Amino acid sequence: MTTYTTRNDVPDNEKWNLEDIYSDITKWENDLQLVEKMAEKLKQFDGAIQDGKSLYQYLKQREELSYTFNHVYAYSMLRVDEDTREASSQSLLDRAKGLSVKVSASTSFFMPYLLGLDKETLSSYIAEEEGLKYFEEDLYESFRYKPHVLSKDQEEVLSQLGEALSAPSTTFGMINNADIKFGDVTNDAGEKVQLTRGMYSKLIEDEDRDKRREAYKAYYQPYKELKNSIASTLSAAIKNNVTMAKIRKYPSALEKALFGDMVPKEVYENLIISTKENIAHLHRYSEIRKEKLQLDEIRQYDMSVPLVKGVKQVIPYEEAYETMIKAMAPLGEEYITILMEFKNARYIDVRETPGKRSGAYNLGIYGVHPFILLNHQDDLDSLFTLAHECGHGVHSKLSSQHQPQITARYSIFVAEVASTVNEILLINYLLDNEKDLELRKHLLNHFIDQFKGTFFTQVMFAEFEKITHELTEKGIPLNVEVFNQTYEALFREYNGDTVVFDEEVKFGWSRIPHFYRPFYVYKYATGFASAIHLATKILEGDKETLHTYLTFLKSGSSDYPLELLKKTGVDLTRPEPIENAMKKFGELIEEFSKL
Repeated sequence: MTTYTTRNDVPDNEKWNLEDIYSDITKWENDLQLVEKMAEKLKQFDGAIQDGKSLYQYLKQREELSYTFNHVYAYSMLRVDEDTREASSQSLLDRAKGLSVKVSASTSFFMPYLLGLDKETLSSYIAEEEGLKYFEEDLYESFRYKPHVLSKDQEEVLSQLGEALSAPSTTFGMINNADIKFGDVTNDAGEKVQLTRGMYSKLIEDEDRDKRREAYKAYYQPYKELKNSIASTLSAAIKNNVTMAKIRKYPSALEKALFGDMVPKEVYENLIISTKENIAHLHRYSEIRKEKLQLDEIRQYDMSVPLVKGVKQVIPYEEAYETMIKAMAPLGEEYITILMEFKNARYIDVRETPGKRSGAYNLGIYGVHPFILLNHQDDLDSLFTLAHECGHGVHSKLSSQHQPQITARYSIFVAEVASTVNEILLINYLLDNEKDLELRKHLLNHFIDQFKGTFFTQVMFAEFEKITHELTEKGIPLNVEVFNQTYEALFREYNGDTVVFDEEVKFGWSRIPHFYRPFYVYKYATGFASAIHLATKILEGDKETLHTYLTFLKSGSSDYPLELLKKTGVDLTRPEPIENAMKKFGELIEEFSKL
């Protein structure tokens, strides 16, 4: 595996090119100052919007500000993620965050103003000013928020609190990315070395059980040591969500989170119910694991080791990219051309280096292109991560090309569909082209584990969020004990009696960054269920589904998420998509068990 001790050692073609946003820092500074001036100008519209013309001028200038501000913010964020220890980059991001508060303050008057109008007045403005046709849907959409918007003064106060309200998330991010020091593990030469995240993802899959146990204990060590600090940040984040929901007069924090996407809470609740009704498949898999690994007892650190021994695929980045391209062939030529551009034009930051942000993501920037962060480890997981993030990237690229700025950003609710369709096409390609029986079993095992992680684990996380927010809504304080008890109970319910409980398990909640984006993780599961339906149809050669799917990728947020999915044939208001996914999981378990 290729490892680099500094970012400078990484070849340029494996680093993203941030000059595509700003060729030098002076241009960033100029735009920062420009946005400040634009924000001052927007403030002057407060109390001065009297007709269609002035309303159009305000909205047009706000969109221009938004375009430039997004570039300023994205550039500073991407710079920080290259090396979270770099003070100069952190300073850029701090300034961008400060600017964000100014921008919010300069536009905070608008929603109360708009919702103070009656619909007839707004309609007359739109009729008299042709330019407002572009903003029409957005303006009427805002009327949905009428019961949840406060007075002008109250909105201004809330906008000033933006940075303070995001403090728990920022604090956890610094603990998790910059401050955490994992325990020591033994390397192949018998020396003690400090564990890294990249090493952990390898060691937890090692065939040597002692190595797995050692890595597992070393990984959880700092989370246990920092349990009170992390419990305090998570508790504060949840309290903030609940308080904001109350202030804005939503029935609950969950319903506030679902409101923007027009998702009824029944979709969230049905997801949990349908999954638990079919949980026996997952329990059966734990039993197969125990048998196959020939263990007297199976523990959490045995849950990631491949069940097919002696199969360790080393997949260099170049080979991974070629494999992904071949696997995506069913999506057509336009799709493949975009994927090639991602690599050749340096949209992707490939390698793990000290201080680099962990994990992987895609960030689409309207008017530039997507940027993808990876921490590539030359293994099967990394190949899947590559396909996953490129799915997001192509979605961003196509939506930006085919939608105006106002509808180019797709909702997170539909985001996971595009990434997961890629993963399912990839696993099918690998299985179809693998003749070696051991490797086939290994791939099937990998897909089952992926299914478990993307679907079942996320549903469990979604239920954890629901329970902890409901406790706060009832006035029950959250602390380490409450988090541990809640997480442990859910872990036992989802994983079944076969898995023997380690003390570390109950601290699982303390390491999940997604808990700081309330009610986000359930979208992985609904996205996964939707993707299974779509990929299956595309692989069957269904031309209509392929057409509606590519149209979906070009649709941005031109309709509500559930409606966009319905156009592809997926209806998440009904239990079928979840039940079909559960059926598919059962079939995979059955096939694997026979092999």
